[in-house]
Order: sequence, then C-alpha cells, then structure tokens
Amino acid sequence: MGSTSIALTFNVQAKCNISRARAASMKLPHYEVETPVFMPVGTQGTMKGLLPDQLENLNCEIILGNTYHLGNRPGVEVLTKVGGLHKFMGWNRALLTDSGGFQMVSLLKLAEITEQGVKFKSPYDDTEIMLTPEKSIEIQNCIGADIIMQLDDVVQTTFQDYDRIKEATERTSRWLDRCLKAHKRPTEQSIFPIVQGLLNPELRRQSAEEHITKDVNGFAIGGLSGGEAKDDFWPMVNLGTEILDKNKPRYLMGVGLAIDLVVCVALGVDMFDCVFPTRTARFGCALINTGQLNLKQKQFESDLNPIDKDCECTTCKNYTRAYLHCIVSVETVACHLISVHNIAFQMRLMRTMRENIKQGTFPQFVKKFVNDLHPDKNYPSWVKNSLMSVGINLLED
Repeated sequence: MGSTSIALTFNVQAKCNISRARAASMKLPHYEVETPVFMPVGTQGTMKGLLPDQLENLNCEIILGNTYHLGNRPGVEVLTKVGGLHKFMGWNRALLTDSGGFQMVSLLKLAEITEQGVKFKSPYDDTEIMLTPEKSIEIQNCIGADIIMQLDDVVQTTFQDYDRIKEATERTSRWLDRCLKAHKRPTEQSIFPIVQGLLNPELRRQSAEEHITKDVNGFAIGGLSGGEAKDDFWPMVNLGTEILDKNKPRYLMGVGLAIDLVVCVALGVDMFDCVFPTRTARFGCALINTGQLNLKQKQFESDLNPIDKDCECTTCKNYTRAYLHCIVSVETVACHLISVHNIAFQMRLMRTMRENIKQGTFPQFVKKFVNDLHPDKNYPSWVKNSLMSVGINLLED
C-alpha cells in the first residue's frame, strides 16, 4: 500500500501492530529513501564539518537545504547555470528544500509579512528581498530538490495572539494554492503542504483537513519544536498523523532529539530534520543512547574509550574520548570528528527503528530505549502519555 506518482512513490513495507509506526520506501528522482528517516541539514548546500562523500559513507539518503539562503547565495543565476544544487554541491542522492518560511521567525526583525509575501532585509548586504509563494517555488524549481516545501506563514510556537495565529494558518492554505499553481516541475519535484495552527487543535485540524484535499505526494507538520512544552507538542503531532493521508509520507519539521524521534515515529511520523546533531557537535557534545557526553568536561581527559563502543563510525574506530577532550573547542577538526559520530548516531537510530518495525518488535525497542534513558522509571509525563496514546504502556513488561 502507498502512493505512486512520477516524482514520488511511497510504499509502506511494514506496520507496527500496536502503534502507528511504519517502515516504508520512498522512491524519489535522485534516490530511494528508507523511512522513517532523519535528514541532516545543509543550509547553504553544505553540512557544517562534513563532505558529501562522507555523508554517503554514513548512509545518509536525503539531506535538506534552505531556499532563502540559497536564493541569496549563490543565487538563482548561478544555480541555473550549473544545473541545480545536486551538481553545485556534488551530491548524488535525494534533496529536500524548505521554503524560506522559517526565516519569518529566525529573521523576524528583518522581515515584513503581508498577504503578498515576506519582505526581508538581507542579513548579508541589507538589500530588500520579496519572497512570495511564487518566488519561493521559482527558486526551489531552480535548486532542483526532490521534495520542495510550500511557503507558509510561520509564527513563533509560543505566540499567544489567536487572531495572528488564525491569520497565519489560513494564509498558509491560500499560499499553498499559489505555490501549486506556480510549480513548473511537478513530474520531477513534489510539493509538500505544511500543516500550521501552532498549539490550537481546531486550527491544526482545519489546516490538515484543507491540505488533504490537494493533489500532492506528501505532507509536513510545521510550527512546532519552537520552545513549547513537550506536553503541548506531542498532541499536535498526534493530531496531524491522525488526519493526514495514511498512504503518503508525513514529515515533522525541525525535530531531531533522539527521544523525540522515537516517540514521533511511534505516533506515525516518517521524516525528520534538525540542525541539532551538527550544532551540538560544535559545542563538544557527542550523542549516545543515554543522552549526551560533553567532551569538554575534565572527566574525559584520561578516558581512553571511544565515544560509543557499539558505534562503527570512523571517529569511534580511531579516536578516544581523551583525544577529543584535548582538541575540542580548540581545533576545528574536533567539530568534524564529533559531527561524523553524531550523524552516524542518528542514522543508526533510524535504521534500528526501521528494523524493529519490520521484525514486529518496535514496542519492545521503544520500552528498552526509554528505560535506558530513565533507568529509575521516572518517565517524563509527555513521553509516558504520548506513547500510551498509541498503545505502548511503559509500565507494562
């Protein structure tokens, strides 16, 4: 079962018999991606600290680029001349580009939002840029990513003004129609609508129900992971996966913490992206199943173990915690080495979840993963409640 088009074919291969988790293959023009999948973020066509061939060796199948920043540098003219971002950055696998909508939050002081679009003042040279739904799609058609995102009206997740949230939700739906009309490469690129509504269930439901009426190949859940409480976060994800088409991929934007990935896969999400693994590496933090190791701490100065004895990445095979402690925050190579490990950690986590879904052991995997994080069984309420909502009871053996 699944959906088929020239630009995207989604085949569900296995489902968890308790939760909403599923394993699928998503065939895209440049690569066939196994889901659930984590997509590392290469904002300007590059991953901080990693080369494209290293990402391939880490079994990354799809990565993310940023439309706003790529539209600024190198710009449409250069990308058109070279034949798109795949060729420009030397990446042969799948790409997804966001629309530039998130910059309404991250660059809010530089942005003016109207029905026409978003007027930005460039952070590079102070020139003004008007990003409309049509312009966003024009840039993304030029970039040539396999999956492209509609331009959405994004509001900070913790914002409280109902009228502004309602305006943004309804405008996002209107902008979707403009994006679909402007799309020039529908047989090569799939537009994903973005469900908005922040933390308001009625607006979320309205947004999702409008989007599922469109002829599209997949959907995104946006407007979350922006500082809201986890007890507010998971019901909005749950609502989205409840409503969105079960035969099409569902992408949760901006989520990358390991526990979030595990819970949201259980809730039925297929795709994730986040800057977290490489950003935290730049601060000397390495990811492990029980959380993070801050390698700047003195306790690691004579620790001759690898970051993770079960990890097969080149960093764990060749370098000790003591070595990394010695160079972290001093030598730029430390950021590179920890980034390699952190991306390997994310890839291994997603692969393990896919394997457990296919083997029918996903609920057991989830319980072990959460118990490794919380051996005292003092589970955060949001983790316990979210998993219970899809049939996984952490308190049962």
